[in-house]
Formats: sequence, structure tokens, C-alpha cells
Amino acid sequence: MVSRRSLAPHSCQIGQLHQPLLSEVWPELPWPEWTSTAETLDLWMQMIGKIRLALATKINHWWHVAFYLTCRGMTTSPMPYGNWTLQIDFDFLTHRLIFQRNDGLQESLDLKPMPVATFYEDVMALLDRLGCHVHIWTMPVEIPNPIPFDQDTQHAAYDADYVSRFWKILLQTERVFTEFRARFLGKVSPVHFFWGSFDLALSRFSGRPAPLHSSVPNISDQVVQTAYSHEVSSCGFWPGGAVLPEPVFYAYAYPAPPGFADTKIQPSEAYFNQTLGEFILPYETMRQAPNPAQYLLEFLQTTYEATANLGNWPRRELEVSSSNPI
Repeated sequence: MVSRRSLAPHSCQIGQLHQPLLSEVWPELPWPEWTSTAETLDLWMQMIGKIRLALATKINHWWHVAFYLTCRGMTTSPMPYGNWTLQIDFDFLTHRLIFQRNDGLQESLDLKPMPVATFYEDVMALLDRLGCHVHIWTMPVEIPNPIPFDQDTQHAAYDADYVSRFWKILLQTERVFTEFRARFLGKVSPVHFFWGSFDLALSRFSGRPAPLHSSVPNISDQVVQTAYSHEVSSCGFWPGGAVLPEPVFYAYAYPAPPGFADTKIQPSEAYFNQTLGEFILPYETMRQAPNPAQYLLEFLQTTYEATANLGNWPRRELEVSSSNPI
């Protein structure tokens, strides 16, 4: 018989555990301070993402290529390779890239400052040691002036502190996005990370086909038209870049219904960016709010309502309510 005393150390009393400070939950992430690291990490992720693209079974809207958040970092999730299953994880607690095969064989690579070309060589060597010989197109995507992975000696930064901050924000964002996702009965994507655009995203669909999408710079027409084959309301978190040098939450519709850009949304600090064609909520504004999660949920809900109301979506059929439960 197991005594009550022996169980005590294993019980989880949430109120007695250390709860992180708000600044730890939603840390600062000034884009200029980690631009070089973000650009290098993006290229490393694109490399691993292309391995996933080569192995995973194709799913609508390119959902099969995305990464998923974990309690330690980010994962490809299991990928088939012959009779084996391969998984690659970014561990942002120990800062290692971990390769696992379903028979227990494992290899890893330290995440530290190194050129993209060196990272590519190391990744391919580890795959070979695992017996998983994967061929990928070495040209990065969705960025201007790309350099093939095996030739890129320019990008070589890795600041572990800022990478950890980025991951913590993604983890908290996923929590809020999942709450928002649960309000929808219609077709809805997972909360997933797209390595090409370097953002965490969630998409709701009306169920109706969309007009053929026009070209987008640095992205093939096939990719864009597959992604936007149906009417969609999308939201996400993006850490920043040349167009907006700060981390932001975004929301957009395709096709954008008439009057979408002029809709009043919440919170009041959010605005419509004409260049991007998206509503923007600056991350720094959100993280300083008394209740950041509720602040973000208001942004997600009101931007979705702008899409659904102006686009005449069948909201009663698509949304969770007392009369339409899960």
C-alpha cells in the first residue's frame, strides 16, 4: 500500500508553484537587438522545414510543412521515411537540434553561432548517420536576395537569450490562439509555425472557394494559390522585418470584403497597415496591457468579425454558442 506521505512530493499544487512574472511570460523582443539571430534562425528553420516538405504527405493549404510548439521548443512532428519515422526538434531550453528515429536512434547538434553553410553540412551529415538520405532544394524561400544554404557564410548569429524570448512568446501566443480557435466549428487550421514566413498562424475558413490569388513577391504562384484556395480569415504573430521593424500580431482576410480596412476594431491601438493590407497590433503595446491575453483576444475576435460580417459568412453555422455547442 502506498502511503499518503509518499505521494505528496509528486502532487501538483498550482497555487504553491512559482508563477512567472508577466515580463517572463511576455518578454521584450526588440527587433533591432536580435535581427541577425532571427535571420540566421529563419534560414536554419527553412532547412529543417524543407526536410519536412520532402517527407510529409501533402495536406491542404501547405499545413503539412508547418512546425508545432512544444514545452521545450519546436518540432516537425513525426515524418515517415520508409518504414521508419523521423522527428526533428529545436530544443530551446538546452539549445540543441535533436534528430530522433522511432527505433531509438538519436543524434543532436548544438545550436550556437555558425554560418548557415556549416549548419547545412552538419544537418546533412547527421541525416546520413541516421540512414535518412533526404534531398532538398537548397535555395531559401520568401526572402529577397536568397543565398543557397550550402553557400551562405554571411548569416552566422545565434543569441540564445533572444531565441528563448521568441519561443516563450510563441508558446503564450499559441495558448491564446487556441482559446480563440475553440470558438469556431467550421474548418480551421491548427496553430502552427510557418518557417518560410517565420510566423505563428491560425486560419478560419468560410467554406466557400476564393478567387484565384495574384502573385506575391518571393513566393511561387503555386504556393500562394494553394494556400488561399478558399475564403479565409487569418491571424498570427510575426517578430518583425524590413517592412515593420517590430514584433506584431496581424490579422487579414482573403479576399478582403469591401469596407474591411475601414472597420473599427479593438483594442483602439490596433490599426490597418495599407502596405501590408493587414490589421496590426504592436506586440509591445499588447504586452504592457493590464491583461495581455484578453487584449489579444479582443483583437482576434473583432478582426474576425469584420471579415465574417462584411463577407456574409454563415456565422450561426460556423461558431460555437449555447445553441450551437461543440
